[in-house]
Amino acid sequence: MNFKFTVAGRFIRYVTIDTQSDPTSDTCPSTLKQKNLGTALVTELHAAGLQDAHIDEYGYVYATIPSNSDKSNIPVICFCSHMDTAPDCSGYGVKPLIHKNYQGQDIVLPDDPSQIIRLSDHPDLKNQIGNDIITASGTTLLGADNKAGVAEIMDACHQLMNHPEIKHGKIRILFTPDEEIGRGVDKVDIKKLGAYAGYTMDGESAGNMENETFSADGAKLVINGISSHPGFAKGKMQSAIKIAGQIIDALPYELSPEGTENMQGFVHPVGISGHVETAEIEFIIRDFDEDKLKQHADVIRKIADEVLKKFPGCSYELKVHEQYRNMKKVLDQHPQIVEYGMEAMRRAGLDARLCSIRGGTDGSRLSFMGLPCPNIFAGEHAFHSKQEWVSIQDMQKAVETILHLCMIWEEKT
Repeated sequence: MNFKFTVAGRFIRYVTIDTQSDPTSDTCPSTLKQKNLGTALVTELHAAGLQDAHIDEYGYVYATIPSNSDKSNIPVICFCSHMDTAPDCSGYGVKPLIHKNYQGQDIVLPDDPSQIIRLSDHPDLKNQIGNDIITASGTTLLGADNKAGVAEIMDACHQLMNHPEIKHGKIRILFTPDEEIGRGVDKVDIKKLGAYAGYTMDGESAGNMENETFSADGAKLVINGISSHPGFAKGKMQSAIKIAGQIIDALPYELSPEGTENMQGFVHPVGISGHVETAEIEFIIRDFDEDKLKQHADVIRKIADEVLKKFPGCSYELKVHEQYRNMKKVLDQHPQIVEYGMEAMRRAGLDARLCSIRGGTDGSRLSFMGLPCPNIFAGEHAFHSKQEWVSIQDMQKAVETILHLCMIWEEKT
């Protein structure tokens, strides 16, 4: 297919709009500035001819590309990406830079020369020789996670509306806020969406499709110590903060994110707060095997029991709550959704690979809400960091993949 791609220009526009989400906020979206991008997207969708495009009160963008096929029974499919960027690294004042015709050299980011993107640290760069790489300038993240996916879906909308020879059924578009803080589909209206299958565009290397994610729990350990005036504390004070420190120190390295890889799960303390009398440790617990989540939580309990033996009179409580589950359980019941995605990537000239992701996507939860939803590559790399990068050519291949998917669903119905 020969297209005049618009994806790079769209992406460069979108990343300059700050959409960082905030885990400490109770609102939806967690930051109102996410609506700035959502409103801009609605304007562009209207200009492209998607007449029903709108942003709702929670910051979700919905739109429809009508069917142009004579077939009336084509399942409705949805393409989804998230608009927010991670709280881990600033997304304000992003200055995107294009490094044309990459030849394997180190990329030194000019606003902070200590930020160097090296081929040795980013192995996928070996597949980018001759391509055009977009980075930030060194003081912010880029926002390819997930504005690359947003730009790819928007370019695909443009192509579908301008190339009626591409036959397709009804296509639904969904852009979500707050994915980076685990709330990306909290307010999605599945009934309004009305789709049979979905595809998130939020993956890494070109040709990758992910049909399996972690299952995830969150846990809060509350430690009750014994407070006393520090001047008269001998034999009396039992500090909850120090107890918390000993519990964290006792966590096994082989069950930590930095000590695991591939299909191994982990227990990860992500926050600690408190004072002498009470302290709290926040954990995330991850594994591809749902049953192992309970075993990982038991590790925390056993360590807490052992540490508390040294502090008579103190106690703890561990509360575990579900966050999301491995979407493979749902996708295995709908094999054609993944099969069509793999075929679309092959038609785009890619070496299609089925992968697992050590994380979650909006599709993890959408799959259990009634919308089976694997994750397709968007080309984003080194996400959540100042060294984040994406290749223009990979984004173009993602657009082609979307277009082929639309055609495949029409052809095979």
